[in-house]
Amino acid sequence: MATYKKRGHKPKNKAEEQELDAHESTTAEVFSSLDEGASRTEAWVAKNQNYILGIIGVIAVGVLGYLAYNQFVQAPKESNAANEMYYPQQYFDQALNTESAKDSLYNLALNGGEGKYGFLDIIDEYPGTKAANLSNYSAGMAYLNMQKYQEAISHLEKFSSKDAILGALAKGGLGDAFMQLGQPADALGYYESATAHSDNNYTTPKFLYKSGVAALELGQRDKALQYFERIKTDFSDSDEANSIDAFIGMAKSGK
Repeated sequence: MATYKKRGHKPKNKAEEQELDAHESTTAEVFSSLDEGASRTEAWVAKNQNYILGIIGVIAVGVLGYLAYNQFVQAPKESNAANEMYYPQQYFDQALNTESAKDSLYNLALNGGEGKYGFLDIIDEYPGTKAANLSNYSAGMAYLNMQKYQEAISHLEKFSSKDAILGALAKGGLGDAFMQLGQPADALGYYESATAHSDNNYTTPKFLYKSGVAALELGQRDKALQYFERIKTDFSDSDEANSIDAFIGMAKSGK
């Protein structure tokens, strides 16, 4: 605790006088040290002010450059890329909703036509944009439906999303591609990732079911049973639950 001499206070004896003198001496030394430190700091700042100002300038230029890039380069790029998505997305949606000429529609979605960009053009011309990321998803799904599984894997692996549905569908699409290539172990890993990505009534039972089927393929009956029983317990209203008793029986019997 700090000690100070009260105004008008007189020491009662010689010992108290010596104690007060010692405290005053210590306080004076402290302030002297602070003054010397401040002087050294001021001297250092004066000596290095150009260097300091240079650093501040670099930081300021970097921040302003980042803001300017976002406003005058990235924002227009994002807008243009989003506009280019309209044409290929139309053909992609048509392909999903028709039973004829699917491959030709997917090709138009992928490669464009009539001077319009397709998904592959958007990926190449607008890298780093949200539209390019989404185009990787759509291109991957188009290739998956065209049974071009390696191309599907290439694009779906480049897609990333925290969206509960799209993120799960992309991982599940990767699982489907590996399953078709005869790689059930890889497929199971992606199906499990799709299931873990989000918990919802659409993608979760779908990929629990596919996880169970892949696990059966690998002879992992206990794991398959776990997935099938979760569908029966937690998603009894899903389409996958309609035939789940048969799959539970298969997992239990090993047939």
